[in-house]
Amino acid sequence: MNKNRIKSGIALGLTGALLGGLLGACSVGPDYKRPDVPVPVQFKELPGWSAAAPADAAPKGDWWTGFNDPLLNQLEPMVAVSNQTVRQDYANYQQALAEVSEARSQYFPTFGLTGSATRSGGGVGTAATGGSNVVNSGSLEGTASWTIDIWGKVRRQVEENSATAQADEATLANATLSEQTLLATTVIELRLADADIDLQQKTVDYYRETLRIVEAQGAAGITATPPSAVITARVALETADATLTGLGVARAQYAHAIAVLVGKNPEELDIPHSTVMPTLPVVPAGVPSTLLQRRPDIAIAERTMAAQNAAVGVAIAAYYPTISLSAADGFSQSPLDGLLRAANHIWSIGASGSETLFDFGARSADVAIAKAAYEGAVANYRGTVLAAFQAVENDLSGLRIQEEQAQKLDVAVKDAIRGSQIALAEFQAGTVDYTTVAQAQQTQLADQQSALSVQQSRLLDAVSLIGDLGGGWSDQALHDPHHPDRPAPADAAVAATP
Repeated sequence: MNKNRIKSGIALGLTGALLGGLLGACSVGPDYKRPDVPVPVQFKELPGWSAAAPADAAPKGDWWTGFNDPLLNQLEPMVAVSNQTVRQDYANYQQALAEVSEARSQYFPTFGLTGSATRSGGGVGTAATGGSNVVNSGSLEGTASWTIDIWGKVRRQVEENSATAQADEATLANATLSEQTLLATTVIELRLADADIDLQQKTVDYYRETLRIVEAQGAAGITATPPSAVITARVALETADATLTGLGVARAQYAHAIAVLVGKNPEELDIPHSTVMPTLPVVPAGVPSTLLQRRPDIAIAERTMAAQNAAVGVAIAAYYPTISLSAADGFSQSPLDGLLRAANHIWSIGASGSETLFDFGARSADVAIAKAAYEGAVANYRGTVLAAFQAVENDLSGLRIQEEQAQKLDVAVKDAIRGSQIALAEFQAGTVDYTTVAQAQQTQLADQQSALSVQQSRLLDAVSLIGDLGGGWSDQALHDPHHPDRPAPADAAVAATP
């Protein structure tokens, strides 16, 4: 028995030494290196819009506070907790983390315990057995098995799953940022609807006063006020009043959309009318290279590329043999009495290997598929970066051009208001007909609506620019769990789970 124990110990020791050496084996397949992407020194539109600022001045975390809108400040934090799109992406991220743990478990051996007990009999026993032929037998055995990762297949699988999990984390951040920017956009649309309603109400009041004046002029018998002028003024008032009523439809739809974005039923959220529009924030764009660090969609594309690179290694590892070790140690006895005695001790240790000799091109096809998928991921990554630069350039050009347009419209609106006042005064004096007044009023309303539209476009471009610059996201948060910019929806979603 002692000799058997010594042999067993020597065998296990040699096996441990062998396993230790195998753990240091290299991984097959290419090591990942992020492809280079040409990055310009600065944005083309930047010099005409805003000077670059240090990274610490970039919008982070509660970026929406720059719009100075109480509704945004109240609702935006709810997106990370209650928005159903964000919660779905959080669940996908948790699934990816579990898959990483599953892949890592293959680094280690599998242990098992098997026990059995059997009672059997038959025939006629002897006098010594009391006339019965019943035998009790049993065994108790511990087992261990391990498929050794000599060629690094498991390591590449863990690498692939880890990169995929990081891509899912970036997807979570991207979903959060997208839903937050969509909420900001919808709130701005709602505020514009309120401003349009206010403008239309003022127009209705103005047209009503104009109609009163025209009717008074006609009643006084002034020749410059024919009956058609009264009809024209009345139609203008009725049309403006109908338009005012119709504006309530769009506002209601924006309010309903806002409720859904924060995970509420439309009837649960009451948004009162506001007479104040959000303010235009100052968003420093920085240098273009910061896009590679801030945008979650670029992080998604880059991590997907890393996962596909690891998948090439997994496919290449199929060319190499699979080697497994197994060991067992326990007791077996028949009859069952005295099962755990030294004399009943049994043990075994062994190894097995398997290799595919002919597969008619299946493995080479798998490698080709993995390489093609990697090349596609590289193209997607570079395309995502280029699209990001394009989006920011569009945002910057929109802000720059519309700032000039807003300044010109401000002058036009002031002149149009003054023109309407003069035309109405001249009409009352009898020097012009009502057509001049109607045209002046139409011009005033059109200019005021254009000014509101430009104001809306500038605010929407500011939201879009914040989203295109990555909002509060940073690439460091993807890898550093303690980084201050790390997305918070994960913890928030857990807390909100019923």
